[in-house]
Amino acid sequence: MAELNWKGVYPAVLTPFKENGEIDFDMFAKNTEAQIKAGVHGIIIAGSLGDAAVLDTDEKFELLTYAIQVIAGRVPIILNIAENTTKHAVNFAVKAKELGADGLMLLPPMRYRADDREVVAYFKAVANATDLPILIYNNPVDYSVFVSTAMFDELKDCPTIAAVKESTRDLTNITRMKNKFGDRFMILGGVDTISLESIVVGADGWVFGLVDAFPNETVAMYNYAVNGDFDKALEIYRWFMPLLELDIHPKLIQYIKLAATAEGISTPHLRAPRLPLVGEEAERINKVIADGIANRPQLN
Repeated sequence: MAELNWKGVYPAVLTPFKENGEIDFDMFAKNTEAQIKAGVHGIIIAGSLGDAAVLDTDEKFELLTYAIQVIAGRVPIILNIAENTTKHAVNFAVKAKELGADGLMLLPPMRYRADDREVVAYFKAVANATDLPILIYNNPVDYSVFVSTAMFDELKDCPTIAAVKESTRDLTNITRMKNKFGDRFMILGGVDTISLESIVVGADGWVFGLVDAFPNETVAMYNYAVNGDFDKALEIYRWFMPLLELDIHPKLIQYIKLAATAEGISTPHLRAPRLPLVGEEAERINKVIADGIANRPQLN
């Protein structure tokens, strides 16, 4: 198993599909190789951007098994858990460990909007069922559940809960977490459009979206930031911003697949109910992508 320290750049990788809707494993491998070559620090599969909502359970485990073969221990593999019931989430975590995952990303219960007590109980049940390190996904914007510092206070004694994907879009929450818990929880910024700022206020790394299309630029920006060369990081960030804004939209999968397809490391194909872009939206998004590619910064 690859060492997982929750520092660095962790792509929430796409799940490419063939035109007939089947998983395109060859393209998945091509994108994964591009991520590893660029220097990412881990791979998260079957996340929200990875089409978790339209993959069935068997497909997620098939993708995990394939990813393990492709990655071959070069970086850690984190499998996302997005289940409706505690029983299924626990079983999912156990199976992920059996198949060889290095870690888990854990969302709150899907569909039912659990209250704070229920969410904590759900997280604890999964954490107690596995010795794999867990990244809690805190995204109240998209999933209606805010995991507060009070809730993390109840979770801090669970040794497997190791990190937080901070997607509240409130940068001050990173400081609240650091002030209350120090380094007990590693913090990964989860919103592309405030990624550089998250490093400034203490994030340990990123779970990134547009890295799926632009791994070299993402890793270069991260390396400049953590090494204190903010002028160079900012130069990349300002170029990147129109593209990063593709990550904060309900159609992020359509948008980022188009960007990665333009770079030759994805397909644009979708599973319904998502449909291909049409009309003005298609023209606008493709222009953002084309302009970004045409004006990309030179990396040392």
